[in-house]
Amino acid sequence: MTPDTAVVIPARNEADRIGATVKAALDLPGVDLVVVVDDGSTDQTGRVARAAGARVVRHSRNRGKAAAMETGSEAVRLLDGDTPRHLLFLDADLGDSARTAAALVEPVRAGKADMAIAVFATRVKLGGHGIVVRVARDGIRRATGFEAAQPLNGQRCLTRAAFEAARPLAHGFGVETGLTIDLLRKGFRVCEVEVEMVHRATGNDWRAQLHRAKQLRDVARALAAREPVIRSAFPKRPTR
Repeated sequence: MTPDTAVVIPARNEADRIGATVKAALDLPGVDLVVVVDDGSTDQTGRVARAAGARVVRHSRNRGKAAAMETGSEAVRLLDGDTPRHLLFLDADLGDSARTAAALVEPVRAGKADMAIAVFATRVKLGGHGIVVRVARDGIRRATGFEAAQPLNGQRCLTRAAFEAARPLAHGFGVETGLTIDLLRKGFRVCEVEVEMVHRATGNDWRAQLHRAKQLRDVARALAAREPVIRSAFPKRPTR
């Protein structure tokens, strides 16, 4: 298969799993480039990723997921030939299950979708996570009418044109919610694809709770930034 897809993996302190994720991504049909964005890691994430075959770009400090995605996409653009590659975004902790991401690329490669979003066939129960999912899902529905099964899923394949149309990305953990709303509102085709992927479950300790609080904050900000667009789509009723 002619290479047409690049994988971008934002990563922070994932030295224990990034190697397996990179190797699985490199085995995907049509993938000839894996870029890992080391987002201010304090462990050996970058070194392990490079040893596994990835190109590594490093942020000297943690800048968040959206910034890592932008950095990774820019690195791919600089390496693109005459035809821009599709962009497949994967989480760093997928390990060997990243091999199933081929199903995400297929509808984009076939021209049937501009962005394909993963739906994990096997769900891991995440304590407290449902609140953030519900807020994101309800916000996407209000904005576009689209019912997202897993609105926060970061495993996504996009055409270069779709990615550029969504820039600048919503901040931090609001990036997935913003991507979905912005692309649907601009007329791009979005689909969901079931995949057999798994990643590390989030626990219930204070670090996990802080992570979820940050997610909720960023999703709420992404939605709030798009509310004026939502309101302008519906004319005000005349007062009597």
